[in-house]
Amino acid sequence: MHSHLIPGIDDGSESVEDSIELIRSFYNLGYKKIITTPHIMFDFFKNTPEIIFKNLENLKNAVAKEQIPIKIEAAAEYMLDEGFIQKFRAGELLTFGKKYVLIELSAYFPPDSIYQVMFDLKLDGYNPILAHPERYAYWYSDFEKFVTLKDREILFQINLPSLAGYYSAEVRKIAEKFIDNNMVDFVGSDTHNSVYFEQLEKSRYSKHLEKLINSGMLKNKEL
Repeated sequence: MHSHLIPGIDDGSESVEDSIELIRSFYNLGYKKIITTPHIMFDFFKNTPEIIFKNLENLKNAVAKEQIPIKIEAAAEYMLDEGFIQKFRAGELLTFGKKYVLIELSAYFPPDSIYQVMFDLKLDGYNPILAHPERYAYWYSDFEKFVTLKDREILFQINLPSLAGYYSAEVRKIAEKFIDNNMVDFVGSDTHNSVYFEQLEKSRYSKHLEKLINSGMLKNKEL
């Protein structure tokens, strides 16, 4: 789960050919199913369900033509912004699995409304997943913010490249702390391009990933 493989609609894959190579790489690593999640941002990536599913169908046809035996589905990675609130109120959110909705936060500014939005989502039957919380540096000095979200039953998805130290040593440390504190529900690749596969390979040797898998807490198998 969590990747950017539909070509040309966000900052991920730029062409069908690139997408095919990325998907082939996933298959060669042993993956059987992909849930790709294009960005939706109010002021930047203005994707709609129609745009996403039309381009998903084109991609699936290309994958079938290449005879790569892998299942591909799509949802979205929503920025928690004004546009997200509007889509939520209009009942237009793309979900996957058990009404999971993948949400990311600004990398620079902590959101004021996160607790209320998450409460409202759960009240409406959604299961919000916070994308890559290990990358939100503004909460590193106040780890209780993460604990509060978990106490409110918000699901956490960490990026596998984080466990390989791809973003920084500090991001890796926080991801490992989440695992040590039994706070991780999903892992994702967040793959945008071929660079990520070296990191996915490195992450396979992470002792913390092994610990997480052995914990039985991962929900990826439900998808």
